[in-house]
Order: sequence, then C-alpha cells, then structure tokens
Amino acid sequence: MNDSHTLSYTEEDIQVLEGLIAVRKRPGMYIGSTGTRGLHHLLWEIVDNAKDETLAGFNDQIIVTLYKNGSVSIEDHGRGIPTGMHKTGRPVPEVIFTTLHAGGKFGGGGYKKSGGLHGVGSSVVVALSKWLEVEIHRDGKIHKQRFEYFVDENGVEHVGEAVTDLQITGNTRRTGTTVTFLPDPEVFSVTKFDFELIRDRFRETAFLLSKLKMVLIDKRGPEEKREEFYFEDGLKSYVDYLNEGKHTLHPIIYFNGEKDNVFVELAFQYNDGYAETLVSYVNSIPTTDGGTHVTGFRNATTRVFNEFARKKGLLKEKDPNLSGNDLREGFLGILSLQMADVQFESQTKDKLGNEEARPIVEQIIAEKLGYFLEENPETAKLLVEKAVRSAEIREELRKQREALRGDKKGKGAKKRKSISEKFTPPQYKDSGKNELFLVEGDSAGGSAKQARNSEFQAIFSLRGKPLNTEKAKLSDVLANEEFRTVLEVLETDIGTDFSIENCAFDKIIIMSDADVDGSHIQTLLLTFFFRYMQPLIGAGKLYIAQPPLYQVKKEGKKAESVYCWNDFELEQALKRMGRGSEIQRYKGLGEMNADQLWDTTMNPETRKLILVTLEDMAQCERLVTTLMGDKVPPRREWIENHVTFEVGEDE
Repeated sequence: MNDSHTLSYTEEDIQVLEGLIAVRKRPGMYIGSTGTRGLHHLLWEIVDNAKDETLAGFNDQIIVTLYKNGSVSIEDHGRGIPTGMHKTGRPVPEVIFTTLHAGGKFGGGGYKKSGGLHGVGSSVVVALSKWLEVEIHRDGKIHKQRFEYFVDENGVEHVGEAVTDLQITGNTRRTGTTVTFLPDPEVFSVTKFDFELIRDRFRETAFLLSKLKMVLIDKRGPEEKREEFYFEDGLKSYVDYLNEGKHTLHPIIYFNGEKDNVFVELAFQYNDGYAETLVSYVNSIPTTDGGTHVTGFRNATTRVFNEFARKKGLLKEKDPNLSGNDLREGFLGILSLQMADVQFESQTKDKLGNEEARPIVEQIIAEKLGYFLEENPETAKLLVEKAVRSAEIREELRKQREALRGDKKGKGAKKRKSISEKFTPPQYKDSGKNELFLVEGDSAGGSAKQARNSEFQAIFSLRGKPLNTEKAKLSDVLANEEFRTVLEVLETDIGTDFSIENCAFDKIIIMSDADVDGSHIQTLLLTFFFRYMQPLIGAGKLYIAQPPLYQVKKEGKKAESVYCWNDFELEQALKRMGRGSEIQRYKGLGEMNADQLWDTTMNPETRKLILVTLEDMAQCERLVTTLMGDKVPPRREWIENHVTFEVGEDE
C-alpha cells in the first residue's frame, strides 16, 4: 500500500491507558473461555486489527496461515504498526503487545472506524501464547520483535516478555504487519484451529468488506489447503448466499447511507418461509445479541411499512397497524454499520451499546426504504399483503393457543395434567432448577422415568421422529401433538410471542441414541428450537445429553467397571485394565438399566452435556436450510463433504 499514508498513523497516535494485568490468571474475562471459542477469539483479535486497516482505507488483503506446530500467522498489507519510540521510552510495537488498552483507537488519529476498540487484543494474545512474533514492513524496512511466556530460575512467571529488541532485519518495498503466535496448551483445553470455522468467518468478512480479499492457507496436512474469498457485490452476495435453497419472493434490495460519520448498509430479500433472519454487524464485527442499531432498524421498517400501507389503502382505517412480527416473517437481511467510537456491551463484542446509532439507523433506513416502496409499487404491495396475511394467521393462531392454554381460573392447570401420557412432570415447580428431558422412544423413556430424580426432572417420551419444522407452517407445528406438548410444558409460547421469563425449566435436554436415527431426531428438535424458540438457545437452556458408547468390565479380585464416551477413552481403558476385560457397546438408551442411565447420563454430578449455542447466526441459518430444506443436491453435497461412512460389523 502507499507509504505516504503512514503520515496519518504515527507514534503519537498510540495512547496507553493502563499497564498489563495478569490476563493468564483469568482469561475468561477477556476471551470468554479457554475452549475452542476462546482459542479462536485470539485469532479474531489479530484479524480484527488487520480489518481495521481495511476500514481505514489502507489494506486490501488478509492472509492467515495455519502451521503444523500449532502456530498461526496473520498478514495484512496495511500501513504497518509504527516502529518509532513511544513516549514511555519503549518501541511502539512493544507497548502495543505488552500493555493492555494500548493502541491507536483511543482518541488518536490512527483510526476513525475500528472493531478492536478495547485495545486489549494484541496484549491478550501475547499473554495467552507460548510466544508471539511481529514482523512490520514500513518506511522501506522490515522490523521484527519476539515475545515469550516463561518461568525463570526463581519461579517467577514472565508473561509476554520481550525477548528481543525491535530489530531491522531487511529492506522492503511494501507495507503491512504479520503477527505469528503459538497458543499456550497450559491455558487452552483445545489448541487446534478449526479450518472450517475460520473459512466461514473469512467468507463472512469478504461479504462485508467488498474491497478486501481474504486468504486462508492450511499447511498442517500432507497437502496444503487454500481458500480465497472476494465479493464485488458485498452484502447482496451475502443475502444471495444465505437464501440459497429457499424460495425467494423478489430481487435482493440494497441501500446505504451515511450521517455523522456513521455508514449504514442494508441488504434484504423475503422468502416464503416463516422465520426472520437478521444478521447484524458493526465495523464487520458480528453483533449476535443485536443492539441499538437493530432497534433503529426495527423501528424504521415497522413505521415505514405501516405508513405506506395506509397511504395506498392496503390497510383500512379500522384495521390495526401491522406489527413488526408480521412484517418480518420470511425476512432475511444483513445490517452493517461502520462508525467511530464503538461501545460494545462486553469484551466479546456481542451487542452494540452506542445510543446515537439508533436514531441514525432509523432515519437512514426509513428514508431509503420509503423511497424504495414508492418507486417499486409491485414489490411493495407484495410485501405488505404478505404481512397482512401473516397478521390474520397470527391472530387465528393466538386464539388457538389461548384455547390450548385454557382460562386463568384453574381449568388450564387441569388440562395440563392430561396433555400427554408421554409426559411425566417433576414433583416440584422450580423454574430455576427443573430439567426437561426429551427422550427418544418408549423404551428409553421408561428407563429415564425410573432413573430420574423425580423432584426436579421431567420426562417426555417422543413418539417416532418429530415433524420437520423447516418445511412446516406454524399452524402445522401447533397442530402437531408432540410439539404442542413441548409448548405446553415449557409455558413459553412460540415464535415472536415467545417469553423466556415464563420458561418452566432451567434446562431442556435432548436425549437420543448414539446412532443415525438418534442424530436425525436431534437435528429435527434443534431445527424446531432454532426456528421457533431461539431465545432458549441464547439463554443457555438447551443441551444435548451424551450417553456413553461403551462399558468396560473386568471380573475377579480387582473387579472394575468404567464407562467410555468415545473410542479413545475405550482404548485407554483397555490398556489400563488389561486382559480379561469385557466390552459392552450400547446401541441405544433402552439397553441401559435405570441406575446406569442415572449414573452416566442424568446425574448432574457425573453426566456429560453439550450446551447448544449460536456461534454464527448466518452459518446456522444456511446449515438448517441445507440439511432440512426442500432441495436435495445441497444436502447431498454437505453430507458427502462432512460425513464419513464406514462398514461396521454385521449385527
């Protein structure tokens, strides 16, 4: 990139707010966890810094390379970190990588728009790595510096210690920064970077920053893997990607606007589905919990559509206004902001807190959407009429749900006891402790009823495979006996009327066999919760039980019995227990007696549960459509690329 631009990003732009603290002692405060999510958060922190150079107008490429030794490098072609001396008397790169809240994003002139506004990213990465090296191309020179974690001969920990000075190692004609680091296995339970996870994030970034090329190189296998992403049409390409496999109702709508240095982009397209998907970003950082920009968007769309509908006579004077829920049915859109002085509500940057963003987004969206509706009357009429039908259906369904719930004089409670013979309630009503197990089949359901702690655990035995809610209307879901039972016992209502506060259970646990049918049942239930009860997932209430695959027994004087959840644990158990060990392979939950099921799968003290989370809303949307939608080719392609078929022993 052009060296002349470095004049706007100098040593004076780097401000230090406070010294480095013991990040290693409490890494969860800074990166959320020490598992897979936290590991990749380190990578995102450095990638975000490279993206900030793109937002500032100085970088057109980011290259990430995964190496066999577990390290990763992130290269950008931006201006390069300033290499002069900071006012503290240390080189600027050393200040940035060893001091919390040090960077060019705290009121200096380095950046007007950025995602890494906390200024802790680089130093946190150093603190949680065995080593980190930075290579800077700037002012015609290549500069390098290395930082390490080590314990000296006196037992003193050195966190992110600079073990070399900032050295000039050569000449260069380009500008940019390359950061390479090795996550510390003493900190992280998982240290292997996930190629597909990074690939999906890179594709997302290339959609959002249309002038940026994202390159991912994996050198860990026998053959090098490489993927590149670059999209001229940006958000329009993103919507097209997410709506692939759906039946869309009109061409993609796109507009943008800027006010007070806040740049707003929106692309959307309605499909004939029943769920809303709005994926939002600020400075290309996904805001999975929304924020003030999403509030502004919702306010604007609801107001403008209602004003247009009344002006054109599509809503009569006596008709109530269309609700936001009616207008968003089948909506799929991307909302992206670029702005300065971003205030996220947590270090993991899930929710935008800037109050000034709401009126700006509301004004820009209202103005642009109003123009669009006036200039495209056929599409506008189609969307309003769709919302009117949604309102009529929603009102009818509301009446159905009220009939299902019964009245408030006690009849509902009577009705609830007889909603299903397959449901066994807990003895006590404690929404902060009670657990609902959704169990595959009568046999497993019978074992679970005997195994459970009846004080706080409820059992609902599923009859066959549940309805595929990706293809079903809301009225079909409500007419389905099994899902109606789930709705009744959870007491949350459904869809846009969902209320997390009313949930009667602290945990909803899917418990199915560890086979193909069990996996299919899991997927069908996850689709239902994703489409109609998504806040349950966001609140951390949905889990998948993990029954063991094997039991290894050994008789004799030193009799022993252990459970194994995977082949590796089985191998270790057999090595330890030696000859004479017997293996039992559990083909289904029904093969376990009650005490075994309790010990392995239902006892809160000993069981293993998988928490269901929404790491990437956009990818969840696409995957659900691929696996559960109408079109077979995308599903076949996904299965062929992700599922390994092996020949097992004859039964």
